[in-house]
Amino acid sequence: MKDIIVNLLSKTLNQKPEVIEKILEIPPNNEMGDFAFPCFFLAKEFKKSPNEISKDLKIKLKKLPKEIEKVEVNGPYLNFFLNRKKMVVDIVKNILVEKENFGKNDSGKKKKILIDMSSPNIAKPFGIGHLRSTIIGNSLAEICKANGYEVIKINYLGDWGTQFGKIILGFKKWGDEKKLNENPILHLYELYVKANGEEFEDEARKEFAKLEQGDKENLKLWKKFKELSLREFNKIYDLLDVKFDVISGESLYNDKMDDVLKELEEKKLLKKDAGAKIVDLKDEGLGVVLIQKSDGTSLYATRDIAMAIDRKKKYDFYRVLYEVGAEQKLQLMQWMRVLEKMGYKWSKDLVHVAHGLYLDKDGKKFSTRRGKTVFMKDILDEVLDKAKENLLKRNVNDKDLDKKAKKIALSAIFYGDLKNNRENNMVFDIDRFLAFEGDTGPYLLYSYARANSILKKVAKSKGVIGVNELNQKEIDLAKKLDEFSIVVKKAYENLSPSIIANYAFQLAQIFNEFYHECPVINSDQVSFRRGLVESFKQVLGNSLSLLGIETLDEM
Repeated sequence: MKDIIVNLLSKTLNQKPEVIEKILEIPPNNEMGDFAFPCFFLAKEFKKSPNEISKDLKIKLKKLPKEIEKVEVNGPYLNFFLNRKKMVVDIVKNILVEKENFGKNDSGKKKKILIDMSSPNIAKPFGIGHLRSTIIGNSLAEICKANGYEVIKINYLGDWGTQFGKIILGFKKWGDEKKLNENPILHLYELYVKANGEEFEDEARKEFAKLEQGDKENLKLWKKFKELSLREFNKIYDLLDVKFDVISGESLYNDKMDDVLKELEEKKLLKKDAGAKIVDLKDEGLGVVLIQKSDGTSLYATRDIAMAIDRKKKYDFYRVLYEVGAEQKLQLMQWMRVLEKMGYKWSKDLVHVAHGLYLDKDGKKFSTRRGKTVFMKDILDEVLDKAKENLLKRNVNDKDLDKKAKKIALSAIFYGDLKNNRENNMVFDIDRFLAFEGDTGPYLLYSYARANSILKKVAKSKGVIGVNELNQKEIDLAKKLDEFSIVVKKAYENLSPSIIANYAFQLAQIFNEFYHECPVINSDQVSFRRGLVESFKQVLGNSLSLLGIETLDEM
């Protein structure tokens, strides 16, 4: 419905549709119409007051399309009143025809977007921050696809660097093959902590240098640690139902370091500093970028520069979204700026999609609660157990108990995160996430199941959906459903899954108000109301899909 008004105003004012779309508003109450067009931005062009412009514009809009009932002037605003019966019926019909495609658009024109996400470190616990990156990155992938982009999800593992000198040294000194096979992440992490002391610094540095130089023993150990770590990480990804298109790592670019150094030298960007090689960005407020240590070993910045150049050659991407913690902002700004100074104009297409920290209930960093390392598998198992307990308390104990518990648990974690502004820190409160009431994932699943229950009880009509009189709750629900297409675009423009999440919650609230006031079964317009319920179920399902949440037909 918004498109009709946008196109009408675009032609009348000779303005681009996207300009009109951004300005068009929804009035604060229904008495003021369904859409309001503020005329302030035209004052300079037309050299008139906004109030005069709105009056003139009304005169120009004499021939209105059948979807628009009337237009009224309200000071500097032009208020549009839709033919509400036609509006709600058209909205329902459109949703029921488009189904899972409702809300999608082709604005991306199949351009490639790479999403660098999750990226845990080999031989270290899968961190709580990696969970945020996985959840947010996964949702962003779905949002980009819904806007017509081709998406490639990349899990770029931290599988290279000086920490491997410490891990290899630790294993050579205190490693236990049995412990390694039983619980590889725990054992390797314990060895890393043990070898992290200053007294082992030189030995560890030598072990990493040997690894970079292709030492057979160290390469064999590194490969084994990587395989065992990936095996453990995949258990988490399987539980989360998250898949990747590409799994790579920093080690992929180990043989490309010399090319980066050579190019930096040729472009006179490299300087020597106490035996090390650097790019000096102090004048830009970005400090010094260490490219190569004095012992000849490479650093993350060197590998990230090589990685970006390689990806551009391989994928010719439109954008790359790096979904990593806000604490890495400086690091990303540094190597991206180096790429820009190297003359790569496409460096502006590299975007840091930052996220804040998970906090425990006490407001402290979740990853260090009680002074212990938190293992992601333990957290996920805890959420699953609590989800199952909650179902049993609600007397749900059928053959699908485990399946339902898993979907509820994941909806709780995913929605509990995604409803927040991704850049903000957020409290990871399992009990609050799992609540069936309030702004939670289980509440949304329950609303979806409630709609499905209604549909099972009411036979589908073969005739055209008709409506006699409209209840305000029906209008509110239909209008909210119609907003979905705009919300999908906005979520991409802001790279913000919270826009989808908040919409889904508002939609569920409006549906539940409709449910309590407008009975479907035995209604005198059962066909229309059934269609409205089916439309709600479809759009809520589409919304949850963009968040990576699977629905349940019954709870």
